Amino acid sequence: MTNDAMTPQHVRKPVARSVATPCRLLVAALALLLASCTIQYRFNGASINYNEVKSITIENFANRALFQWGPMESMFNLSLTDIYARQTKLKQVSRNGDLILKGEISSYDQLNKSVSSDGYSAMMQLKMTVKVTYENTTNHTEDFEKSFSATREFDATQQLNDVQEELVQQMINEIVEQIFNATVANW
Repeated sequence: MTNDAMTPQHVRKPVARSVATPCRLLVAALALLLASCTIQYRFNGASINYNEVKSITIENFANRALFQWGPMESMFNLSLTDIYARQTKLKQVSRNGDLILKGEISSYDQLNKSVSSDGYSAMMQLKMTVKVTYENTTNHTEDFEKSFSATREFDATQQLNDVQEELVQQMINEIVEQIFNATVANW
């Protein structure tokens, strides 16, 4: 008879304990611990202490530029209020906000950027400047008055009417981002 025949079927042979078992338990415990803890990162750039700052007042930015294009004022104001609505939890209020933004579109100009060899304009440039007054009623050291500008170029063979809306929206987006970064992103 063999040794296997003498061993009863119901008796288990002892299994050597692996050193890996305590490590597996430790890894499982750490995974459970990490799963119960959450860390939240925001990638929109806003660094606002929502315990202190809860609201923002954005006054209408009037178009005071000498060179006027009708839709610019409403396009700018809509873009400015929209970025704070989308990228912060601040409540927009008509007055007495914790943060206050006011200002004006101070200039909008069309300039000759370069002249061709035949003496005619080859490239044109649009430039938009917005003057901003910012007040943080919870921390006045952050208050400022500053101008923000953006430019766009276009080929002089194109009519301004054909490219103006797209170029103005691009400049507005750039200026609005500059204002957002200067006010609540602390960049």
